[in-house]
Amino acid sequence: MELVRETLITFVERHDYLLELLLQHIILSISAIAIIVFIGVGTGIGILYYPKTRGVILGVVNFIYTIPSIAMFGLFIPLVGIGFANALPVLVLYGLLPMIRNTYTGLNEVEPQLIDAAKAMGATPMQVFARVRWPLAFPTVLSGFRTMTVMTIALAGLASFIGAGGLGQAIYRGINTNNSSLILAGSVSVAILALMADGATGFLEKHFSRKKNSSGNRIVKYGTLILLTGFIFLLIKWSPGTFARKEIVVASKPTAEQYILGEIIAQMIENHTELSVTRKLGIGGGTSNIHPAILSGEVDIYPEYTGTAWLFVLKETSKQNPDDLFKVLKENYLSKYDLNWLGLLGFNNTFTLAMPENTAREHNVKTFSELAQVSSGFSFGAEFDFFEREDGFSALQEVYPFAFDKIVELDINLKFQALANKTVDVINAFSTDSRIREMDLRVLKDDKSFFPAYQAGIVIRNETLLNYPELEEVLSPLMHQIDDSTMIQMNYEVEILKKSPEEVAFSFLKSHQLLQ
Repeated sequence: MELVRETLITFVERHDYLLELLLQHIILSISAIAIIVFIGVGTGIGILYYPKTRGVILGVVNFIYTIPSIAMFGLFIPLVGIGFANALPVLVLYGLLPMIRNTYTGLNEVEPQLIDAAKAMGATPMQVFARVRWPLAFPTVLSGFRTMTVMTIALAGLASFIGAGGLGQAIYRGINTNNSSLILAGSVSVAILALMADGATGFLEKHFSRKKNSSGNRIVKYGTLILLTGFIFLLIKWSPGTFARKEIVVASKPTAEQYILGEIIAQMIENHTELSVTRKLGIGGGTSNIHPAILSGEVDIYPEYTGTAWLFVLKETSKQNPDDLFKVLKENYLSKYDLNWLGLLGFNNTFTLAMPENTAREHNVKTFSELAQVSSGFSFGAEFDFFEREDGFSALQEVYPFAFDKIVELDINLKFQALANKTVDVINAFSTDSRIREMDLRVLKDDKSFFPAYQAGIVIRNETLLNYPELEEVLSPLMHQIDDSTMIQMNYEVEILKKSPEEVAFSFLKSHQLLQ
């Protein structure tokens, strides 16, 4: 009951945020549905009259349907980047199967005697299709449309993984900030939207499955026209750049800390300039997806860490003094990518390993080396990309001979839950994570200094900075304003006290007199 109460409070207090996500979700879903209907119905008709293509086309769409949707989103990133342009084709591909199959089935199952009778009365092939096949097949086509619509709305919830917005963003943000009420609010919203769509298409099915009077026909026709007009209006209103607005896209990785930093950057820009800010916060895959997006111009600015930039982006292996590292990093980013590091925020969120204090005390483990000696008795958990990074698990094993009994790959924000449930015994963590303090974990010492400094800073496209030079002056007051303890406290407020990143960011800026 407490979770239900908190969820209701979330709906009330964050209704503006949820309404914005709802609008994004509706626009993405309707756009996909419109394209699916156009392609699906056309293809269904095509394979009826060209049977040689039937096996190939149905085989391809069936094969696409078996690919995990989250993998498909990832596969499209190198082709079209992140955001709406990525989500739309993926949703279209997954929605084609029921539309193609039901269109073909409905048209193919029309009684041959009816078709022969129409031909005997002198009907042309087009008249046979328009007046016999299509009217009789339409209920079956509409059934496929109903299935596809509900499926598309549900699947659109995953679009937030690649920065396309929608109600899935609330779910994903809730997971990333350990906020169960936000997860439930997003989930319930998606479910209600899907049920409403199902009910509306169900009404249409009933209408077309029995004879209606002219008044009923007018209601359906005019109702559809009103809905279509409303959709076009919302699309124009929502579409970025419709009125040639000056827009800055701020992105972040999917962690509480990054949500907070992204909000701090966005609120500073909104408060001190006339620029419009689009937030693409919590992009799945972190740097691996955001860096290509900022290079392509889909993102203008985001918070990054020096260690990640040095090892993962530049793929450098040499150790550097933190002060020297930033200077070299800034030069390399400008020359190689035309990206600018505006400066450092003031805290170092380096990687570490953590385990429950009582377990560490029992086995007398204080350092990475001591853990390596007894690692065969423990299980280790880390986020997926930690096993792919240049500075990740494989490189760590070369320095420390870990031989864990079991290795578990899981979402970045489920690690602490896995530790609490004793699914794993040791996790990788960030030094500014508030849950280390809350769960009484021991942070082990990196006694061979494997992990470099991960000082947080702001990366911006140089082209953006040239177009809007005021951004450097606007964001410069943030530099060296956030120390380790301040960041830990802000993370604590979001992850433990369940405050929103927007609220925490605003409080920080207000307390430091950084808002006008």
